[in-house]
Amino acid sequence: MALNRKIAYIDLNTGDIKTEAIPLEWRRKFIGGRGLDAYLLYKHCPPGADPLGPDNVLLISAGLLVGTMASASARTHVMAKSPLTNLLGSANMGGFFAPEMRWAGFDHLVIRGRAEKPVYLYIHDGAIEIRSAEGVWGSGVYDTQDRIRRELDDPETQVLCIGQAGENLVRFACVMTGRKNAAGRTGMGAVMGSKNLKAVACRGTMSIAIKFPQEALEYNKQIIDQVISTKVSQIMQRWGTGFIYGVTNTTGLVRTRNFQYNQLPNSEDIECENLDKYSIGLDGCFGCQVHCRHRYIIKEGPYAGTYAQGPEYTSQGAFGAEVGCRSMNTVLVGNHLVNDYGMDTLEAGSMMAWAMELYEKGLITDKDTDGLKLEWGSDEAVLDLIQRIAFRQNIGDLLAEGPLRAAQRIGPESLRYLIHVKGMSNLHSDERATPALALNIAVSSRGSDHLRGRPAIDLYNLPMKVLDKVYRNPDGYDGPLTNSYSEYEGKPRMVMWQELVYMAVDCVGICKYHTVFLSPNHPQFKEFARLIYLNTGLEFSEKDIWDVANRGYTTERLFNLREGMTRRDDWLPDRYFDEPTRLGLPVARGKCIDREKFRAMLDEYYRLHEWDADGLPTAQLLERLQITELRPAG
Repeated sequence: MALNRKIAYIDLNTGDIKTEAIPLEWRRKFIGGRGLDAYLLYKHCPPGADPLGPDNVLLISAGLLVGTMASASARTHVMAKSPLTNLLGSANMGGFFAPEMRWAGFDHLVIRGRAEKPVYLYIHDGAIEIRSAEGVWGSGVYDTQDRIRRELDDPETQVLCIGQAGENLVRFACVMTGRKNAAGRTGMGAVMGSKNLKAVACRGTMSIAIKFPQEALEYNKQIIDQVISTKVSQIMQRWGTGFIYGVTNTTGLVRTRNFQYNQLPNSEDIECENLDKYSIGLDGCFGCQVHCRHRYIIKEGPYAGTYAQGPEYTSQGAFGAEVGCRSMNTVLVGNHLVNDYGMDTLEAGSMMAWAMELYEKGLITDKDTDGLKLEWGSDEAVLDLIQRIAFRQNIGDLLAEGPLRAAQRIGPESLRYLIHVKGMSNLHSDERATPALALNIAVSSRGSDHLRGRPAIDLYNLPMKVLDKVYRNPDGYDGPLTNSYSEYEGKPRMVMWQELVYMAVDCVGICKYHTVFLSPNHPQFKEFARLIYLNTGLEFSEKDIWDVANRGYTTERLFNLREGMTRRDDWLPDRYFDEPTRLGLPVARGKCIDREKFRAMLDEYYRLHEWDADGLPTAQLLERLQITELRPAG
């Protein structure tokens, strides 16, 4: 059955491994995946733990519907205390690892301690082994996976691993699987590296019995039709997320030169259409019909002939717009390098752009860079810096520490140019013209983030009847909504609603492109409830799923509060308020965020969440959500 997968507690200090059934009560309260991980992190990670110390707990999980008949049921979730922010660390990725882990018998891994020497975990049909990884330590992501498969003599083994960036404790190192799938942001790869854990390999042949197989099959056909019939899915089947760049750059919603500008002129070469020169077709994750990532061959330079996958919109931003580069080849090489080194694309690009602005203003000199000219648009500098960061070479060692720690070493003047929230860099988009998107990154539970509560459909100027259908359900919200993305009214509800639908989709283990993200017509709470019932037999109403998501998100909030976060952290850099946008269409030009209106949005957002004026969940909320045992002291 889909409910009989287990949780494993693994102590790398002692080598002890304990497996247990997952209580049905946990399923009803958190479902699985990210929601249950948040609860487990709160319970097992000691308050104030060093994120790179043995007391930090690393959680790897698959959502409840992963590997079932549910479409796009492929997501792996990774969670720990973040070495980048010292708050909640959380990352999510597609591919084929999570289904394989479920077929091997497990939904959740709780990993503590630190191995004396490099190791990897081998999970196969209910058994877990701790094996030496000394032979692959020092290897990149691609080579590590290939070598572990050869060692196990099984090309079907799925491998989750870190590259050199994780080994070197780059604070924004990723966990990777396949050639492209990244559990990015928040430094989960550094946590693995700190534990001397190079990889987790899974091979399973244990079937997942579907409760109502015929009905589940028929309903999933409806879901597939619902998803692929939308225009955004059809575009992504052709271009992947790269199509977004053309839209945002034309409008003036792209962050360039580290927030100095909001448009990159003459950058047609990094538009998605130019991928045709390099692409050999598109690929997808387990059970997905969208197939949103390109398979490509690099054509020029020292990496000519290299096969890789991607790029995402974030790669166009990180190695294009942000740093002023206009070469698709640079975008593709940069994408390949960060994936193989196991390093977050977004954070790498933001740190490089920040360093370039500091170089421009004289706060960093040639002496600091060992002669490397950090000039805008320098393809050479961008690709050089990626390697320096991954291996912590000279200035790369500084940038590998992430925004706040690097700024502390450079000096207080550098802080004014830092574009971050909670110590995590912002997406390569400019939110000064979009109050809802600005609020989203300010309040996100893992630092500045577009995948925690971004109401992307706010950009579409949709008819109010469409917004009403989405944002007034399932709890009967009767407050204000507006369909103009430049307005402030009603946006807190949209952000809060998106937070909960994203939490729900992360609990069941389905891709965000299969929920309301880029399309208002994609599945949400009602569909999730039906999918759970047909595949597992567990009965949830739409409102039940809403409450589960609220419980998980509140648990993440409680963890952050326990680790020292305050209302002051739910805020934006001064440049959002003080420096209007310079370029773009009239709807985006000359825009900045209004401080007072933003403060009022934050107050309303807290009220909608049933948090007090300081952002603390109320006792009534904890009682209603049945998580009073997580009540903060005092």
